[in-house]
Amino acid sequence: MDNKDEVREFLTSRRAKLTPGQAGVIGGGVRRVAGLRRGEVATLAGVSVEYYAKIERGSIGGVSDSVLHSIARALQLDDAERAHLHDLARAAHLPTPALPRSRGNGRPTPVSKGMQLVLDAITGGPALIRNGRMDILATNMLGRALHTETLESPGEGNIARYAFLDPRARDFYPHWESAADIVVAILRTEAGRDPYDKAIQDLVGELSTRSDEFRVRWGAHDVRLHGAGRKTFIHPIVGEVEFAYEDMQLVQQPGLTFLIYATESGSPSEERIRLLASWQATRDAVDVDATSSESEQINVRAARGEES
Repeated sequence: MDNKDEVREFLTSRRAKLTPGQAGVIGGGVRRVAGLRRGEVATLAGVSVEYYAKIERGSIGGVSDSVLHSIARALQLDDAERAHLHDLARAAHLPTPALPRSRGNGRPTPVSKGMQLVLDAITGGPALIRNGRMDILATNMLGRALHTETLESPGEGNIARYAFLDPRARDFYPHWESAADIVVAILRTEAGRDPYDKAIQDLVGELSTRSDEFRVRWGAHDVRLHGAGRKTFIHPIVGEVEFAYEDMQLVQQPGLTFLIYATESGSPSEERIRLLASWQATRDAVDVDATSSESEQINVRAARGEES
């Protein structure tokens, strides 16, 4: 991902979304498009037209925080968009590698044993940890049960792949359009922080090739901060479940997000979560029995001197 292209497309997309009326711009003659002109943004930001044009073309390296704040104010950027603009400016100072940066062996980094213990201690609702690429790295039992299709699908536990490439996601997310918007906005935000992350580049390239829905959303340049709210899922086993949720950044492991879901006490969703817990416990017990049986067979063969 070229940083200059990212800056240009982000700023032009924000400018196109803001009408003169919203910006308090009077007059301006006949317009071919609804959005603001470059000169109007420059005036609102208190910079010269030439300087703003240079920035919008992607030359954002060295631009002061005060100018970035002025541009954000002129374009009426929200908190996520302001943060993204500053991320793009910081990324402009990064040395451009000959090849995209690859983190480790390309596989999602596992969480620490201590963090898994914390997850397992949460028994009242689903909990999980994911990275900015939308890989589910760890869950508690209910998190594993809730996202069973994501974890067991060809997408290998990646929420974005599941959302756009697995037809079952349209049933799991009753408000699929909104869920898809959020997934892409999270990926776009993460890509702004490190435009040379090979894992994200590869995922974006794959989804852009395989999904028109993803490609259109990616081109919108929408971004999103972590937050809280309510989500509804339709699980294939227990049906509709509504949660309040919180997502938090892990201080000790930047880039990882801790998500916790909770149901209303006495609600139908709470009862369905109990059923889901029972279903998952049965599945886990079957898996343990199968593993134990396989181990016993290997031990018997070894005792007989047979090859495995």
